[in-house]
Amino acid sequence: MRTAKWLVGGLAVMLTVSVAGADGQRKIAVLDNCDPDDAAWAPTGGCALKEGDVTLAEFNALLVSPLSSSTVGHPSWRNEPSYLTVRSGKGVRVENEGGRGHTFTAVAAFGGGFVPPLNIGLTPAPECVGPPGATVLAPGARLELKGLSAGLHRFQCCIHPWMRAAIRVEED
Repeated sequence: MRTAKWLVGGLAVMLTVSVAGADGQRKIAVLDNCDPDDAAWAPTGGCALKEGDVTLAEFNALLVSPLSSSTVGHPSWRNEPSYLTVRSGKGVRVENEGGRGHTFTAVAAFGGGFVPPLNIGLTPAPECVGPPGATVLAPGARLELKGLSAGLHRFQCCIHPWMRAAIRVEED
């Protein structure tokens, strides 16, 4: 029983560390796993990762599921975590740890983005309609979200619209 308590306690600490930076600020990692050796990525910005294994062909093959008529997207293109809760007055650091450009755009409701071939069956979110007002986060770039009001805030990538996150801000 003591071993189980230590194990559960250790897991809780590891989970806390994984979403909080050294300064205690919460973090969302923007991720993809593009293959830097696949030349097919080159015309659309290439892949800045040192290691990755998703070719453009695989990315396109997983864009739509045979069980759905709309975009599903490759599962390695994601925000991690996709949901978190922060206290009012606390910030959130968002960092692009992938090899491709992404946005982390506040939207009123989730929808499609500004790249039509990636919007199959999706109506673009108004915040993602061109000319894009969304800032593209280059690989390695980060942004700080501060001053979010209490409530639920939705964010999505306006390039890869299945990359979504929700941040709940709670009053102190």
